[in-house]
Amino acid sequence: MHALSPGANQAAFFEVLLQIGDTTLILGHRDSEWCGHSPTLEEDIALANMALDLIGQTQLWLGLAAEVEGKGRTADDLAYLRDAWDFRNLLLVERPNGDFGHTLMRHFLFDIYHLALLQALATSSDRRVAEIAAKACKEVAYHVERTSNLIVRLGDGNDESHRRMQAALDALWPYVGEMFMADEKDEAVAAAGIAPNPASLRAAWETTVRNVLAAATLTIPESKFAHKGGKRGIHTEHLGYILADMQFLQRAYPGASW
Repeated sequence: MHALSPGANQAAFFEVLLQIGDTTLILGHRDSEWCGHSPTLEEDIALANMALDLIGQTQLWLGLAAEVEGKGRTADDLAYLRDAWDFRNLLLVERPNGDFGHTLMRHFLFDIYHLALLQALATSSDRRVAEIAAKACKEVAYHVERTSNLIVRLGDGNDESHRRMQAALDALWPYVGEMFMADEKDEAVAAAGIAPNPASLRAAWETTVRNVLAAATLTIPESKFAHKGGKRGIHTEHLGYILADMQFLQRAYPGASW
């Protein structure tokens, strides 16, 4: 069992680790769905590599979550043997891929938040959290650079690419607010110095996002509405389809291994 930092709340720590690990898991799976279907070979390879980065991070986050929980479960158990209502991922990442522009916009909006979160976690009072975050920062910095550049190229491209990127932004914007919503578990973990309060990440995220979108000649929606529920296990129907695909082998053949 993982030794907790002084003042840490075990249940809250476990939940926050699930929020991080489940989010990278589901986005990694969404990225993997593009394998063999991307518009160019370069993008096919890039998305596959980003998926591998995210799944690798998931193994570390869920592995630590299992240790913190202390009930003998593993990262594999948490990934493959939980039902949708036990997942804590952001609703944003379970949204369908749509076209390439939609997938790219979803990644961009999440990547800017993800890097800010990891940079804060790299100073965590929990040594393991800090180590995992420091490693992941190097990978996610690449994700940010790549998606930001493509957002600008496509947003400020021709009429068709601009239209698609604006449509993607309009559709996904209502899902970004959940990233910055804090509940009592987030506040407990922040008080122990383990992770930042999500609300503290919003100002820097907005500055970066607005600068990139301005360069891409895209208009940020005015609506302040924000979907929520994923961090509490309330999901859209899309997560059920993802899990049916992702968990099939382990559910059909319990305990199967290579």
